[in-house]
Amino acid sequence: MDTLTLTKAHARHFILDHQGLRPPYELEGKCGVLHYIHRVGCIQFDPLNIVGRNPELVLQARVSEFQPRMLQELLYKDRKLIDGYDKMMSIYCVEDWPYFRRRRDSARRRLGKRFEAVSSILPQIRKEIEERGPLSSLDLTYDQKVDWSWGSTRLARAALESMYFLGELVIHHKINTRKVYDFAKRHIPEELLSASDPNKTEEQYQDWHVLRRIGSVGLLWRAASNVWHGIHGTRSKERNATLSRLLRQGKIMEIRVEGIKPPLYMRSEDKPRLKQVLGSDDPLPRAAVLAPLDNLLWDRRFITELFDFDYRWEVYTPVAKRRYGYYVLPVLYGDRFVARFEPGRDKTNGTFILKNWWWEPEVTQSERMHFELSNCFKRFIRYLSADVLRIESTTADQANLSWLSSSVNLDSS
Repeated sequence: MDTLTLTKAHARHFILDHQGLRPPYELEGKCGVLHYIHRVGCIQFDPLNIVGRNPELVLQARVSEFQPRMLQELLYKDRKLIDGYDKMMSIYCVEDWPYFRRRRDSARRRLGKRFEAVSSILPQIRKEIEERGPLSSLDLTYDQKVDWSWGSTRLARAALESMYFLGELVIHHKINTRKVYDFAKRHIPEELLSASDPNKTEEQYQDWHVLRRIGSVGLLWRAASNVWHGIHGTRSKERNATLSRLLRQGKIMEIRVEGIKPPLYMRSEDKPRLKQVLGSDDPLPRAAVLAPLDNLLWDRRFITELFDFDYRWEVYTPVAKRRYGYYVLPVLYGDRFVARFEPGRDKTNGTFILKNWWWEPEVTQSERMHFELSNCFKRFIRYLSADVLRIESTTADQANLSWLSSSVNLDSS
């Protein structure tokens, strides 16, 4: 069994390269979006929209001149991507549809046992969609309240969601966060709809999904964390057995990183990328704003170990217990996290607002860093289709952001 030993710097360089966050940047346009999602399996969806939703923030950090319309077209026009459950609610490539058949079969068994009221109206819902086309729950008049997976909800919503979980419906499009559903058979090729589960046994499924999740990040350890969410039946015992099988099969490699006690795991297919990274000179550093649920950050404790960066998304943290703010984004420069900031938007004119800024401890600022951070925020403003950036005056003074003030188009109001 191969075991490689890396320095922390080499491990950081590999994982950033795998994530498309290390120069030279090669991902462009919709092809770049597809290439990245194919490599990592999925990106996580979250409905909160402060400066874009999580998938958009993930992609703007990696894909040159990314615009949200690219993702919308790939999902709802080109149908190359699909909304589905992988790591929580996610976006993945439509060709992965057969691999989640056992999840749809499991939903079918649960529906029949627990939700009779929902099951009873599915024929009527089918007829409505057949006659009227794509529908959201607001287009249906089934207003009875029913117990649902996460609490009481309208029968119309529960029925549509159940048909979605069963794979009978897909999301046709969204109106903000409201889902409009249509029959899967109208949008997914028949060869995918009728394909059998490529994983014949539960063991094969576990192997596939754990391997997929390692590829979602690049390097992972076996410890319990949010990174494993969405893989049915993968508690520590089962996960350890799966990793052992994958090692024996040669599908993963064990990686030892100096200063990190537990072993890490990498897909064997990524060995050429690691070899290329180890054999190349360090590129000039570039800066990027990352999403709160970015693939790189799925295992927060691992990121603390590897990058010495302690990041918590404090959206659901009581105000009195927050260290930073409600919605705070990390800033990467080269192979280190150098800052975090709290963004906002002016609802009247769309102006991008920088509410707060915090430098990481022991960051040594330089003209080069300021130049790259300024370029990063110029790109971020273009991604937002915003004309200007407004920096809160107290933030500019406290964080010494004169380098940013002098290089981007500022709102002087």
